[in-house]
Amino acid sequence: MTGSSILDANAYRGSDEDDALLRRRREVLGPAYRLFYRKPIELVRGSGTRLYDADGVEYLDAYNNVASVGHAHPHVAAAVAEQVARLTTHTRYLDRALIDYVERLLALLPPSADRMVLTCTGSEANDLAIRLARAATGGTGLIVTSEAYHGNTDLVTGVSPSLGGGVGVGPDVWLVPAPDPVRRPSDDPAADLTAAVEGALAEMVERGVHPAALLVDSALSSDGIHTDRGLLTGAVAAVRQAGGVLIADEVQPGFARTGDSFWGFARHDVVPEIVTMGKPMGNGLPIAGVAAADAIMEPYAAAAPYFNTFGGTQVAVAAAAAVLDVIEREGLQDNARRVGEYFRSTLTEVAKRHPVITDVRGAGLYVGVELVAEAGTTTPGGDLAADVVNGMRERRVLTSVCGPYGATLKVRPPLPFSTADVDRFCTELDAVLTALT
Repeated sequence: MTGSSILDANAYRGSDEDDALLRRRREVLGPAYRLFYRKPIELVRGSGTRLYDADGVEYLDAYNNVASVGHAHPHVAAAVAEQVARLTTHTRYLDRALIDYVERLLALLPPSADRMVLTCTGSEANDLAIRLARAATGGTGLIVTSEAYHGNTDLVTGVSPSLGGGVGVGPDVWLVPAPDPVRRPSDDPAADLTAAVEGALAEMVERGVHPAALLVDSALSSDGIHTDRGLLTGAVAAVRQAGGVLIADEVQPGFARTGDSFWGFARHDVVPEIVTMGKPMGNGLPIAGVAAADAIMEPYAAAAPYFNTFGGTQVAVAAAAAVLDVIEREGLQDNARRVGEYFRSTLTEVAKRHPVITDVRGAGLYVGVELVAEAGTTTPGGDLAADVVNGMRERRVLTSVCGPYGATLKVRPPLPFSTADVDRFCTELDAVLTALT
């Protein structure tokens, strides 16, 4: 794709003259913002796994991990309301709740991650993580997957090739291909990825570049969702042998989404030197962070202090602490595991009736459904996937696409998603594919 595989594949392309609200939006927000769907939705309310538009029409949300524990969760809403009525400022004052939260979150990470810095967004977290890695290793070289997305600051845009050819990768950045089980079937995708990383490291040596890090989303989300166990293990070992570190970007796969573990990197039996996180932390409130060993953070911190005005405010921390409460009290990690298994099993049955579905993959409540243009071919079904997403939207189920061809349905619902929600999703998908194919 020449455009962004994550922003343009399912973007609205109609005329702003079609609707007064669309016209007003364009006039004040400009062209860089994207809207989903051929017929955009004006959402005004949410509850659990449901969203409601301005006309009161209900939609099943099978896409948003920002409201990870469910839209407008009452425990999170109450915690935020109570705190915003009391105090919100920055982290230059002592704050017991902030310390309590960070201690609680670090306890969910490997013991080597004993320090944390809070930011507002995953973009900021990944930006800081790269600076930490470069300071700790003395290297500059970065390896990312070929359709990675790690954010939109100037630095992390350069390691986010999924933003499209108009952006370009930054200096000292090497791209390695993610698995493609449809067009490049392999008996050992982990070995293929390891070989690609070793090739990138060899090129660095030839150019006199020392490696700093492998920066990777542990579910390869924007590459089409690839969650095979151990997929990253060999690649990480190769980077470490060359003197680099692993930055695990957990913005999408973290916080119980993969079901069998709290963090996506655990599926690969690796312990990252640096872990970044974001979106699901605050259930819609802006909070993100970087966790690492003190030895990793110290070389950068000794040279340049880090301060983020809104990173770790009292209101954001109240939301984040409430999110951990809900995940624990409502058993949402186990729900992701159980419902995710049922989801993939049910989707596999749908695939038997619709051979344009060539692969159903994922872990927990992170599912990829690969489509081809025609049954019996390997031609990417990007146009079909866009038609499916918009067909589902008309049937009041919201999802999107990912992957290098925009041909993978990206199903990433809030963690309370139920088996009844799965049945509704699959029933509507079956109906849409029947109509389209």
